[in-house]
This record gives sequence, structure tokens and C-alpha cells, in this order.
Amino acid sequence: MIQRFADWLAYDVFRLDPTSHLGGAVDFFICDSFKILLLLFAISVVMGVVNAYFPVDRLRRYLVSHRLYGAQYFLASLFGAVTPFCSCSSIPLFIGFVKGGIPLGVTFSFLITSPLVNEVAVAMFLGAFGVRVTVIYVVSGLVLGTLGGILLGRFRLERWLSPWVRGLQQTSECRSEAWNEEHTPFRLRLPVILREAWRIVRGVWLYVLLGIGIGAAMHGFVPEGFFARFMGRCEWYSVPLAVLCAVPMYANAAGIVPVVEVFVAKGIPLGTAIAFMMGVVGLSLPEATLLRKVMTWPLIGLFFGTMTLLFMLSGWLFNMLL
Repeated sequence: MIQRFADWLAYDVFRLDPTSHLGGAVDFFICDSFKILLLLFAISVVMGVVNAYFPVDRLRRYLVSHRLYGAQYFLASLFGAVTPFCSCSSIPLFIGFVKGGIPLGVTFSFLITSPLVNEVAVAMFLGAFGVRVTVIYVVSGLVLGTLGGILLGRFRLERWLSPWVRGLQQTSECRSEAWNEEHTPFRLRLPVILREAWRIVRGVWLYVLLGIGIGAAMHGFVPEGFFARFMGRCEWYSVPLAVLCAVPMYANAAGIVPVVEVFVAKGIPLGTAIAFMMGVVGLSLPEATLLRKVMTWPLIGLFFGTMTLLFMLSGWLFNMLL
């Protein structure tokens, strides 16, 4: 329904040409803006209900105090794999985790895996590359999420959260304690939850639109062949170059799989093409813009640097195995 509304607004109201770069960019911007803002509000409401009734502070203390030997990172990666979000769509749920006080390393495991692996991308991988490549890709996505969360969890990342999200954490903790003590009925809690969700949307909407605008410009005006000619060589540096070329792009895994198939058909090594895909769906300028509301630049740099290294290692490993 959102896509039909975006098509109507871009092509019928604004009378843009569907085959033009501008028409595709505007249609992409309208569709993703409505989708992500609605998703942000809905997830904020759900997380508000969870924070009101589920003892998130107890879960947080359990994750911090118990030695789970990395299981919490793998479970977060697995949860990310079954949520069909792109990198920008997964950030609202990431905000909910951070707001609830879940350790940042665990939340990063979700943020890494969520855009990389989903059921649509798996189905398209099966049709394009077969079972063996698909299994290796899914397993590597879960491993990347787990390892990335563990590596980032070794640092004291909470000090690099933005003041805005720290304020959300304090408000959430105080309200949850008050409601638990007073046993407030749901009909009285719901208006507060809705206001809090709207407050979150108001706090990030400008970053959302700016990020999607960058992605729409890349989506509409940057030709795929522009990147392909830099990745065709079978040299060791082709994989890092593929990841760096991917950062300006913005697409979900389902949208980039056909591009990977075209790259491979043109002779680009599969590992290099997959490293490019991981860079597109897991690292992007729009994602960095959205994360800026939640994190300071040092934390964003650390996250992007860790992911760049892991994506390069994955690309090299794919080129050796396949």
C-alpha cells in the first residue's frame, strides 16, 4: 500500500517519468520515508509496552552478570536473521534495545545480522547460486554478527551514546519502576506509551529523511556499472575496494542480490561481489546519518571500521572457498 501511494504521488501528482533517474529517486524517497517512520513509531510503541510489563532491567542484569559464553550474541544475531529489515529499518528496533538498557555488544549483533540475512534474500540466493553458497552465506552472516558483537562488546561503548538516547534510557527506567510499584492499568499506560513513541519519532525524523534522501540519490543516479568496473580484477585489493565502493549505496539484501548475480555473470569473483553486497546492506551513508542521533561519531567510526574489516575477511574467505 505504501509503495502504491509513493507511485501515485511521484508519477501521478508530481508527474515524474517512471523511467527517469529523478522519478526513481523521488519514488524511493517517498516510499522509504513513510515506511521507516511508521515502522519507527510502531516499534517504539511495542518496545514501550515491553518496557512497561517485561522486566527489562532484570534481563539486562542477567546478561551482564551471567557467563553465557557468547550465546547472547548468537541469539541476537539469530533474531536479526529472522527480522526482514534493511539497515535503516532495523535501527528503530536497535533504539528500543538501547533504550531498554540491553548491552551494546548484544544490540550490535542484531544490527549487523538483521540487514545481511533474511528469508527473501535466502530464497533469492538459492535460486541464483544454489544450496552450498546460500548455506555458507547464511552461516557467515550469523558468524559476522556474533563476532562483531563480541568485538564491539569488549569496549566501553555506553560512554559514546548520544545524550538524547541516554535521556531516553533514564526516562524508561524511572517510568518502568514507578509502574511496577503502582500496578498502573494498561488503559492509563497506553497514552504515555504513545506520547513516548511520538517523542522518539520527533527526535529522529530529520535524520531519517536526510539518510533516506542520501540513499534515494544514490539509488536513482549512481549506475551499477560505475562500481562494477572497479571490482573485476582478481587481486587481493579488489575485496577492500568493493566494500569501500558499497558504502555510498543504499539497498536491502533482496534488492542487491540481482546485482550480485549480474556482477558474477560478468566475471567478478563471488567473494568480491558478496563483500560488495555486505557493504551495501550493512554499511551505508544513510545508516550513518540515522545512527548519528543515537551514537557519537567515535562509536559510529568504531562500528563501521569493525564491520569493514569483517566484510573484507568474509570476501577473501569466499574467494578462497568458492
